[in-house]
Amino acid sequence: MLFQNQKHQSELEAQIDVLVKSFKDYALIQTIPGVGKKTAATILSEIGDVHQFQYPNKLVAYTGIDPSAKRSTTRLRQALYTAVQCGLTKNRNLKMQAFYDRKREEGKPHKVAVIACANKLLHCIYAIIKQQKAFLNEN
Repeated sequence: MLFQNQKHQSELEAQIDVLVKSFKDYALIQTIPGVGKKTAATILSEIGDVHQFQYPNKLVAYTGIDPSAKRSTTRLRQALYTAVQCGLTKNRNLKMQAFYDRKREEGKPHKVAVIACANKLLHCIYAIIKQQKAFLNEN
């Protein structure tokens, strides 16, 4: 039974890989250090069409990262949190690391700084998709 479940899971993951490659912006947001295949798939599937949000702050509110927002998309928040953590690992994302360091110097606790980074990451994703330009990892 365990082997059947593993086989079924592998088949589902293969189907997801095929489907996600049809997302127009899949490769584009993977240019952000810390955003891998699964994270990109989760972000794009949860956001849907980014053009439905007139401003990046509306996307942030939709995600539930904005403290004043009532809506909450847990999978999207988790994907963003993971992407930030991966981007901060070994300074892979130089812009994110500089922003994180600035927040920590302001006295923010680690989790607060990471959530601020997730907010900034969402703004980056919004801009990347809207402008159809790859992320530049420069500080």
